[in-house]
Amino acid sequence: METIGQQALTGIISHLFFIGVTWRVLQAVNMDPLFKKGRVFEARVLIVFLTITIGTTVSNFFLDYLQWSGQLMFLF
Repeated sequence: METIGQQALTGIISHLFFIGVTWRVLQAVNMDPLFKKGRVFEARVLIVFLTITIGTTVSNFFLDYLQWSGQLMFLF
């Protein structure tokens, strides 16, 4: 049971870390030309959704890679 708790904590920390990194990166991108004038709320919601989507995808890749590398010992 302790291992499950450790995996859960690792997953939460990983997701939050990569979502934070993605947020910082997307703040550097000028997305103003992509949106109509006066659509500030919609633009912010899209940025949040993109941040969560990209951050979670990268985090899942990282966690899968970590899990797979730990399982390589069962190959030999």
